[in-house]
Amino acid sequence: MSYDADDVMGVITQQIEARFQMPLADLRRAVAAAPHASNDATVVVKWYGMLAEAQEGLEKAEDALVAALDRAPDQVLDDPVMELAHQVNAAVAVRDGRAMVIRHYTDPNSVGRRGPGAWRGADAAVRPSPALQTAPILSAAPVPYVPVRGAAR
Repeated sequence: MSYDADDVMGVITQQIEARFQMPLADLRRAVAAAPHASNDATVVVKWYGMLAEAQEGLEKAEDALVAALDRAPDQVLDDPVMELAHQVNAAVAVRDGRAMVIRHYTDPNSVGRRGPGAWRGADAAVRPSPALQTAPILSAAPVPYVPVRGAAR
């Protein structure tokens, strides 16, 4: 089964509150009052709501699976029980994916971000140079056709 819902939601809530330096309830009210004031805050609040929905769906899927397992004779996992297990797995994947999006927006050092509130494509002059020197790829001569044994022509 998945982690305890309170643990997952609690950790994400702490990350959000640490990033924005305010309780989540206050952040939600601030975003509702001025949604364009901080794109990061707006996105995080939106994804947190989607995360909460995913967590609720996961809990329902887990409850249905546990009930089916309780009714299953001698631990027989028939197709309906296996389908419920697949639903739980899918719900975990959705929940974890949404949590990853929130972590991305709350971590100013995550890949693709330069700092709090920074967006890709801002000022190209401050972007670091590549770690390796690169050169344009030279055009190669066309490769002659070589028949492959067993291939359709």
